Amino acid sequence: MQHALIRKLESYETLSDKDLRALNALVPRIRQVGARVDLASEGDPPDNVHLVLDGFACRYKVLADGSRQIMAYLVPGDFCDLNVFILDQMDHNIGTISKCQVADIPRQAIEEITANYPLITRAFWWCNLVDEAVLREWLVNMGVRAADERIAHLICELHARLEAVGRCKDNSYEFPFTQTDIADTMGLSNVHVNRTLRDLRGMGLITLKNRVMTILDVERLKDFCKFNPNYLHLKSARWVDRRSVVWANLSQGS
Repeated sequence: MQHALIRKLESYETLSDKDLRALNALVPRIRQVGARVDLASEGDPPDNVHLVLDGFACRYKVLADGSRQIMAYLVPGDFCDLNVFILDQMDHNIGTISKCQVADIPRQAIEEITANYPLITRAFWWCNLVDEAVLREWLVNMGVRAADERIAHLICELHARLEAVGRCKDNSYEFPFTQTDIADTMGLSNVHVNRTLRDLRGMGLITLKNRVMTILDVERLKDFCKFNPNYLHLKSARWVDRRSVVWANLSQGS
């Protein structure tokens, strides 16, 4: 189960074999969760730390009138709430977008591993800092980018994040988001989202078919929305051969 997590952590920090063994020794409760199900609700007391192993989830808030604002997308390898158990209660909701495989990690296990493995702790810090950086970039999206640039930027960001955890192939990746999801993320209407996606297809930049997003020309799309991935702070998304061998040995119990 740790494959997506380790790939993400090693995008930020080179972990030792000892670190990998410690992560491999985590024994969380793994469960299958359906689409459109809340993993945590605003006002709930935080308990276990949730880790997305497969599928897509999001952070969101709902106003009294029922309107929703999505504030983050969570992809495989992402913690939903790494440090939230410090708080008395949740101040937002975490819900699945698609069917998800979720690991529930006891807070004690997180406290123990951070107390004894400094490189893992640094990688966890990176996770939190990048979450904040992504939120800042989304604020820039909402504040100054045009609608077509906002959506193109989101497509580029998901491409980079999913490539880093091995979930992107030939510039194609799963895209389970509805037009309403994108509208609630980008502060747009469903009609505006539909028109923008149609325009991006018409420019030969993307295709979207059967919930799979394909970027036809990555560099053109990046240039169109002026996408700079520096805020994601990713090293090379590809492991060197030694890391793959270590992971294979750990998975086999070597």
